Amino acid sequence: MTRSVFVINAGSSSLKYQLVDLDSGAALASGLIERIGETTGEAKHELPGRPKVVEQRVIPDHEKAFGWVLRQLDQHGPALDEAGIIGIGHRVVQGGARFDRAVLIDDDVAQQIDDLAPLAPLHNPANLQGIRSARATFMGYPHVAVFDTAFHLTIPPAAHRYAIEARIAAEHRVRKYGFHGTSHQYVSRRMAELLGRPLDEVNTIVLHLGNGASATAVRGGRSIETSMGMTPLAGLVMGTRSGDVDPGVIFHLHRVAGLSVDEIDLLLNKRSGLLGMTGTGDMRDVLQSAEAGIPRAVEALEVVGHRLRGTVGAYLAHLGRTDAIAFTAGIGENAAKVREVALAGLEGLGIVLDPERNAGRGERRISADGSAIEVWVVPTNEELEIARQVAALVDAG
Repeated sequence: MTRSVFVINAGSSSLKYQLVDLDSGAALASGLIERIGETTGEAKHELPGRPKVVEQRVIPDHEKAFGWVLRQLDQHGPALDEAGIIGIGHRVVQGGARFDRAVLIDDDVAQQIDDLAPLAPLHNPANLQGIRSARATFMGYPHVAVFDTAFHLTIPPAAHRYAIEARIAAEHRVRKYGFHGTSHQYVSRRMAELLGRPLDEVNTIVLHLGNGASATAVRGGRSIETSMGMTPLAGLVMGTRSGDVDPGVIFHLHRVAGLSVDEIDLLLNKRSGLLGMTGTGDMRDVLQSAEAGIPRAVEALEVVGHRLRGTVGAYLAHLGRTDAIAFTAGIGENAAKVREVALAGLEGLGIVLDPERNAGRGERRISADGSAIEVWVVPTNEELEIARQVAALVDAG
């Protein structure tokens, strides 16, 4: 009998969903609804091997969006009563220091997600909006919250504490939380499978490189350090985010450039990173320009590589022994040049790429046979990771 989990990722004006078969890990159906609440919107529903359903329509709110999803499942399949749905999984960005694992959603959990909104003002309110609409739509099913931050709550205090006044840090919940946790967890588990070893014996550096980018040092299946911090702004260079900057830059921009706090927030989150350095936030465009010798693109790629190499080097030290490095997400999986610059010059640390393997496609080892540390490309599957966590919780009763 089929067993599946309906996985939901709700944004402020979007709804992404996937019906995941627990046995095969395949998507039985998936879809994306965009521009919810706007004057125009687009909704897509897709089943394997069948034409994609695409509609341009006004979708006023998330409840109406879920109504559209139900109609597509009823008209095009798979039918809910035949899909064997055992639960509804919700991606929630910020679980703070409260949630170190997936939890069944009740009114109290929903309230706690709301209480954590100041730590993720762009994400938690949208996640909660999706939860409330889904609970009204999918009644009779257990609803489970899976938190991006949960995987990183194993990071020790030496890594998650900031050296500011302890009273202020505690009062305002200022600490490193980390993000992309479901991706890092999935990839580190998969890496152990690929090496043919128990998870608790494998140390991996996971590089999740997409428009948002983060790195995590995983020791025996547990996160011990990660590059994002209290917010997703910290760490590596990203599409539009700056990554790490001297905190004094913020005061300088306020006092000397006259920028307000909101303007600096916008600058660092939306107008920096690749976009700020090159005029485009798309790594594909940056790589094409760098190959053509355009100076600002060449420099931006060097900055990206420098930050990645420094992070890898630090995590090698934190882990003590590293078995593998895994590249994942859109850039990590598809940009051979980025993988090359990320590990350039690290041969003395036991990391040697094979150029031919690096230029290939799909899940594979890309390190040379003589490399002491294996390097892999491992496609991430956050929806499957969420589905598995939902199943584990539901099956446990």
